Amino acid sequence: MCGIVGYIGKRDSQDILIEGLKKLEYRGYDSAGIAVFTANGLEISKSKGRLAVLEDKLRDEPLAGSVGIGHTRWATHGKPSDVNSHPHTDNSAKFSVVHNGIVENYLDLKDELTAKGHVFVSETDTEVISHLVADEYDGNIVEAVQRAVKRMRGAFALGVLTEFEPEKLVAVRFASPLVIGIGEGENFIGSDIPAILEHTRNVYILNDGEMAVLTRDGVELMTTEGEFISKEIYHVDWDLVTAEKAGFDHFMLKEIYEQPKAYRDTMLGRIADDGKSVDLKELTMDADYIKSIRKVHIVACGTAYHAGMVGKTVIESLARIPVETDVASEYRYRSPIITPDTLVIVVSQSGETADTLAALREAKRNGARVLAITNVVGSSVAREADDVLVTWAGPEIAVASTKAYTSQLIAFYLFGLHLAGVLGTKAEAEVAALISAMHELPEQVEAILEQSAVLKQVAESISSHKNLFFIGRGVDYAVAQEGSLKLKEISYIHSEAYAAGELKHGTLALIEDNIPVIALVTQEELYEKTLSNIKEVKARGAHVLGIANAGSEVEVSKSVDELFAIPKTLPLLSPALSVVPLQLISYYASLALGHDVDKPRNLAKSVTVE
Repeated sequence: MCGIVGYIGKRDSQDILIEGLKKLEYRGYDSAGIAVFTANGLEISKSKGRLAVLEDKLRDEPLAGSVGIGHTRWATHGKPSDVNSHPHTDNSAKFSVVHNGIVENYLDLKDELTAKGHVFVSETDTEVISHLVADEYDGNIVEAVQRAVKRMRGAFALGVLTEFEPEKLVAVRFASPLVIGIGEGENFIGSDIPAILEHTRNVYILNDGEMAVLTRDGVELMTTEGEFISKEIYHVDWDLVTAEKAGFDHFMLKEIYEQPKAYRDTMLGRIADDGKSVDLKELTMDADYIKSIRKVHIVACGTAYHAGMVGKTVIESLARIPVETDVASEYRYRSPIITPDTLVIVVSQSGETADTLAALREAKRNGARVLAITNVVGSSVAREADDVLVTWAGPEIAVASTKAYTSQLIAFYLFGLHLAGVLGTKAEAEVAALISAMHELPEQVEAILEQSAVLKQVAESISSHKNLFFIGRGVDYAVAQEGSLKLKEISYIHSEAYAAGELKHGTLALIEDNIPVIALVTQEELYEKTLSNIKEVKARGAHVLGIANAGSEVEVSKSVDELFAIPKTLPLLSPALSVVPLQLISYYASLALGHDVDKPRNLAKSVTVE
């Protein structure tokens, strides 16, 4: 969730650390700080708020030195404050630590260290690490960190400095991402590649249980047990231009407009030349395995979970295999029935989502095969799954996911068609028709984007309300869930999504005069039922915006107050289109309310703790 940057070299570290942290702002944070070896020893500057606050502080009191670590914090233990900000130190202020993740047994460790005379000043779990390393130190910082890590339970990526060995920067990864940047006469650490990309394109990606010892002249890699290891250097072949706004006011808007390209890129090379079948060469599962699948579990969090809700319908419809969907944070605690003929599909934009990783590992412990759908090559989810479908959405910077979500839908369509091809559950003509319709999706999204001015007016009207409802049936209900989440995430308007048929089972009590209701009406076989539900809320004073297929305007407009038509596609594919106007409505509603669209309060891009 938070950002780590570290530098050891010959240049001034302060500017490198701050610029690196700026590249990680998309991850979400509430405070920031740096620690630098100066002529006076190890010095720290940190503050609550945006990086600009820290920059102002450093402008008056700069930290001059060529070795340092930096951090942007997203609060898990203790409220956002100067004191709770990272980096943290021990009582001697000779050891400094930055940390992403959670130390689950920090209270036990804190009690033990307090009994030894350590005094704590913050509410964080991270401060315990700095005291623990200091307590373990006997002249060798690497061994002290190794001993400390053995006593810690949880998820952590660490950057550690000590004034006793100022020529070393120690980094550790366990269940929270960390990369090592390799330079000439200088080396770097970062919780994500953009933090260091300005300085190097050669990186080591640490796996769980691995650590690195950085000096100016090189990098030693080893396990936390002390066993030296070697790794291949990963060369980054994309640049920072992909993370710029390209003229858009916000990253979120840019990423909404990038969806046609993301659709094309995710389909590229995965559809046979004759357009009649899907060819997923990257999958290692063979036909015999696919024919042995008796059940599919789709496990994800947040927006990715909503993609999984659509994925359930896609797989059941195309492959006729029963599918269960689970929120990853609940999955392993309900003791799911997982057998060797269960395929578990985990979905994560970042590939580092802690709950999803835990579910993946639970599935593998129980003998299931795991397919990962992720946007990040080399991520933890991608490395640990048996098979990977990469969604080629490109870097997604805004906290609220848009193009990553719709690319996940495309991945589910491709996988469902692949299963159907192997199992013979759909006629060749039906498969070809679906593929043909998928090729039309990018241009259809572009047609929706051309009507953004209409949606902006709708959003500005909605922004004056405190409550809103989304309704739909079938896959429309799944899209309603995502639309509701988007609105909540960035506009802070309270909204709920309901299966339209559930209204009469309690929700109608909340409908009052002029309350906005957004109704999705794209499933032709459910038109009559959905229109009946719309009339129920209209009868109780709701103001209804209908999202419907082009060609059904006359019929649907009789039941709604406003109508937005999306290009007509096959019913199964409609989520790839109907979500786009909901994304734009959320964006413009947030804008109308004056919120920070790309960095909504209390949220982070990559959730790396449970």
